[in-house]
Amino acid sequence: MFGFLISIYNVVFYQPLLNGLVFLINAMPMHDIGFAVILLTIIVKFIIFPFQHKSITTQRKMRELGPELKRIKEEYKKDNQIQAKKTMELYREHGINPLSGFLILLIQLPLFIALYKIFMGGVNFDISIVYSFIHIPQNININFLGIFDMTKRSYFLAALAGISQFFQMKLSIPVAEKTNNPKKSFKDDLARSMGVQARYIMPAFIFFIALKFSSAMALYWTTMNIFAIVHESVVKRQAEKKRE
Repeated sequence: MFGFLISIYNVVFYQPLLNGLVFLINAMPMHDIGFAVILLTIIVKFIIFPFQHKSITTQRKMRELGPELKRIKEEYKKDNQIQAKKTMELYREHGINPLSGFLILLIQLPLFIALYKIFMGGVNFDISIVYSFIHIPQNININFLGIFDMTKRSYFLAALAGISQFFQMKLSIPVAEKTNNPKKSFKDDLARSMGVQARYIMPAFIFFIALKFSSAMALYWTTMNIFAIVHESVVKRQAEKKRE
């Protein structure tokens, strides 16, 4: 059963994306793999854009409802059943599905894993899974911008992946401001502390992971983060305009 699922995954996700990368390399001037990686990442981001946009807008709405959710928790803290009921009523009132983020993650995860697997392999394409109508260039330009060897690790691109991850998380997971409110709970302090730590730990984690693999992986991650930063910024600006 597991082997069957792996086969389906390869046919539906991995092979089409790998062939897409080979096609783009063949279409790029001088068969530049770096530009092909960037373009493939952007194409995939546009494919999943509707799902990701829904996830981002839902998260932003939930953050805006933070004070109201906190009021419900305080008012019905002795009755978890009513608290849950009032919370769901608030979500329905504002058109929020709290499970949408999880469902969207399930949709995106296979694509991300396939891309990760592709870029991790560098330019060693398995001829047996390349479609017969797609030509594999004999001379692939592995030096992106004439500087970065896409088959080797790059401290600069790894650092760029980590820095872009920091700014992406800064937009998507804003840390609550520290206050001197005596009524704040240990849970509030813990949530803020975890948010601060995640903002710095995750970028560092991405940096070290990027150093473990080829520069193509770091370039993919950087492109993905820049796309997400632009997307988050647009959604944020639109939300602010609606409040004006």
